[in-house]
Amino acid sequence: MHNNTPILTAIKQLKRSVFTTREAAAAAGKTLSNSIQTLNHLEKKGIILKISRGVWALDIGNEKISPYSVIPFLLPSQRVYLSFTSALHLHDIIEQIPQTITLASISHSKTIATKLGVFHIHRIAPSFFKGFNWYRDSGKFLIAEPEKALIDCLYVSARKKKQFSYFPELHFSKKFSFKKAKEWVRAINDPKIRLCVNKKLERILESQIKE
Repeated sequence: MHNNTPILTAIKQLKRSVFTTREAAAAAGKTLSNSIQTLNHLEKKGIILKISRGVWALDIGNEKISPYSVIPFLLPSQRVYLSFTSALHLHDIIEQIPQTITLASISHSKTIATKLGVFHIHRIAPSFFKGFNWYRDSGKFLIAEPEKALIDCLYVSARKKKQFSYFPELHFSKKFSFKKAKEWVRAINDPKIRLCVNKKLERILESQIKE
């Protein structure tokens, strides 16, 4: 692309609302420093929104920018997937909307505050970093399958007692497979955590049978 391509035109050609400074610079054929100045100027004019460091969103009129669209940009060098209570909510297992968006990663646990929402990233062992796919085959962000999202919660609660120690009311559809959930428990390498998670899952299963 020619160096004189206006940065706003280049951004629009990316055909998505969320983008990084590096993407904008590369698309417009500009330097990073020049692009940052232009992007800051566009934000002051209300044309774009700075979501977090190096991540921006194009104001596309009445269409609300989804906080989930930011997920792939939070840790550029690492894959993350939506899991825990956020995934359970999208899978209609819990009705209550979580205050923070919960993600799984193999990097260190951290909280990232952005203008579109607060994201809490929980560390998952590399051997357990699986059981996810693109949300509704959209290619926009990765999400844990329902059974894995539940076991991810129990996995973290077994390691960090305060995390996910209490669930809102759980609603399991007929499609939810407790057999598959138990298979995910068996995939946990640490025997102590595996035992703890299994006990927690059995308690949930017992409560469902009583209902």
